[in-house]
Amino acid sequence: MHPPVPPPRSETRKGLLCSFAAYGLWGLFPLYWPLLDPAGPAEILAHRMVWSLAAVLAVLAVTRRWAWIRPLLRQPRRLGLIALCATTISVNWGVYIWGVNSGHVVETSLGYFINPLVSIALGVAVLRERLRPVQWAAVGVGAAAVLVLSLAYGRLPWIALVLAASFGTYSLLKKQVGLDGLESMAAETAVQFLPAAGFLVFLGATGRSTFLTAGAGHTALLMCSGAITALPLILFGAAAVRLPLSVVGMVQYLAPTFQFVLGLVVFREGMPPERWAGFALVWLALALLTWDALRTARRGRMELRAARQEADARARTSGAGSFNTEVTSAPGAPEVTAQGQ
Repeated sequence: MHPPVPPPRSETRKGLLCSFAAYGLWGLFPLYWPLLDPAGPAEILAHRMVWSLAAVLAVLAVTRRWAWIRPLLRQPRRLGLIALCATTISVNWGVYIWGVNSGHVVETSLGYFINPLVSIALGVAVLRERLRPVQWAAVGVGAAAVLVLSLAYGRLPWIALVLAASFGTYSLLKKQVGLDGLESMAAETAVQFLPAAGFLVFLGATGRSTFLTAGAGHTALLMCSGAITALPLILFGAAAVRLPLSVVGMVQYLAPTFQFVLGLVVFREGMPPERWAGFALVWLALALLTWDALRTARRGRMELRAARQEADARARTSGAGSFNTEVTSAPGAPEVTAQGQ
């Protein structure tokens, strides 16, 4: 047995570029949603759902990836899970848009910083997973961070907690659905489409829609909300098949880091010392998780390499023994050693 051939450097380079582009775009989202003013968060969310479906269907039409639809329609359980996925990601999108457009960009970044901790907590509570000691330490530090930030804000950082909990739940459900990113997004936005379109029709009928009343530029920006939702997902899909999971896991912190910097530099949000202390605890928890993940991955690679070397050694020994038996059993055959073979 031989180890798998590593991907060419060009593929790895493409994967890195795609991953940085995907998480970079996600990190720059706070610059986009305020451009959609005077539309409110609910109208922006509805347009994002409607135009995301249009964008994903366009990509599916170009790539001709329709074969997954018919089998999916015959599986009620998966359809139910997709409906739950659509609900949780709708909550995530809605709270995120509201948070950004209400001057809470730093707190939205906190939500995605603590998301890995919430995912671990869900794994323990729902999947009965067992944590390593370092992971328990990271969860404890994260809980202390939430307490410190609650004192700093004078309230629970509910925007961050809802974002982390909704996205963690969404990820958990998405694993059980078992669809690729593009197909999963198409199915979820198909569920979102009718309620979103109905809400937009209601806004138009009551004279509260800004889609056609705030200028052509505003209309174009609302329509583009679907494309900017689909593009990072496509880039992420391209990166995921070219890079190890550990690398993708490291790059994921790029998005909340960008959001955090934008909140401080562009939106001029305040960061008193007690908030810095809370964020420092969050970053410490993430550092512990990252260190533990890298150490575990390295140990796994070493064990896999040792197992492969042992299997190769056994194969060579077995091959040499059978060859020696064959050769020496022939009359007058010279002795052949394993080294000679």
